Amino acid sequence: MAQKIDFAKLTLKDALDLAILIEEEAKERYEQFAKLVGGRYKGDADDVFRTMAGYEAKHGAELSARRAKLFGNAPRTVTRDMFEEVEAPDYGKPRVFMSARQAFEVALKAEDNAYDYFDGALKHVKDAEVRKLFEELRGEEVQHQEYIRKAMAGLPEGPDVEESEADAPGSDAG
Repeated sequence: MAQKIDFAKLTLKDALDLAILIEEEAKERYEQFAKLVGGRYKGDADDVFRTMAGYEAKHGAELSARRAKLFGNAPRTVTRDMFEEVEAPDYGKPRVFMSARQAFEVALKAEDNAYDYFDGALKHVKDAEVRKLFEELRGEEVQHQEYIRKAMAGLPEGPDVEESEADAPGSDAG
């Protein structure tokens, strides 16, 4: 069985490593989703997932630079098997003909999950620096949620095509 994270004993280095790994996992999942839904036109679900992957990569790079400045290249003691799908969107959500709005809904749920993770962890964190970092990360999740809600405003509801039409022979959907 994989070791779980003990938030009460988490050091700042380990907390940064955890945050970096969470961002990496989310980035990779968004990249997988972009491949799955495929690009059909500018602003489609593929673009949404690629954009989200870019944001996760940028945030991960910022956290990595911060970690390097504070701890150099000290080895990681936190690994991916210590957590699962904190900010990574749900594997079961992407669909080939999903709309940009539906893709943003997947992203919003992932940001909600990350907020809940850091909020829940704060109840157990003892170290003041870790607490400050998790409060910062939780606050960033709120900003991400606001960005997504703004991006969703005005987008039409539903899939690009009706699911029943997506698989119909001779349909223009494919």
